[in-house]
Amino acid sequence: MKISEIFLSIQGESSYAGTPCIFVRLSGCNLNCGWCDTMYANTDEKSRELTVEAVIAEVKGYKCQTVEITGGEPLLQAASLTLAKSLLELGYTVMVETNGSVSLEGLDERVIKVVDVKCPSSGQAGSFLVDNLEYITPSDELKFVIGGRADYDFAKNFLVEYVKGKTDKILFAPVKPGMEPKDLAEWILGDSLNVRLQLQIHSYIWNGTRGR
Repeated sequence: MKISEIFLSIQGESSYAGTPCIFVRLSGCNLNCGWCDTMYANTDEKSRELTVEAVIAEVKGYKCQTVEITGGEPLLQAASLTLAKSLLELGYTVMVETNGSVSLEGLDERVIKVVDVKCPSSGQAGSFLVDNLEYITPSDELKFVIGGRADYDFAKNFLVEYVKGKTDKILFAPVKPGMEPKDLAEWILGDSLNVRLQLQIHSYIWNGTRGR
């Protein structure tokens, strides 16, 4: 596996926000989002090549039972499926954060999937595989990163047209910097949307420091 970094931090996003989490960040990505905050993981430069067993050994070095496999785009590497299943068998709670453009087929059904749906401001709208909705369960989460009103309207329409109750764990995250959380909150309240306003807690604590 090509690994960008493995570290312990506070989960900044998802329904697990605010809780300790071990992050296994794989390197390499097939998209180029305009507001990406981990560009250093989008290529294999400075990555380490580790076996699944070596990754698990590093994970075991932290006193935490929640692991997120992220990227880059983790599902570009087939070994991420093996890693997720192995960690589950060891008793870890396992999350996989993916950009939604790679098939979720083959992921262990016990994995908590946090799946991005790219909005227009990302420059990657249309990259989401609609077939991935077949693999979304009530324990999984869909994330929309919102950069303005056009993104918000896109996300609203997507929920109506495609999601249709597959999960009620819907995350609306304002682009930071660029989108005022207060404005997004007002839109959500004005439309009575049943979604979670998500701020990147880790970025407020450590101001974007790598490995935190």
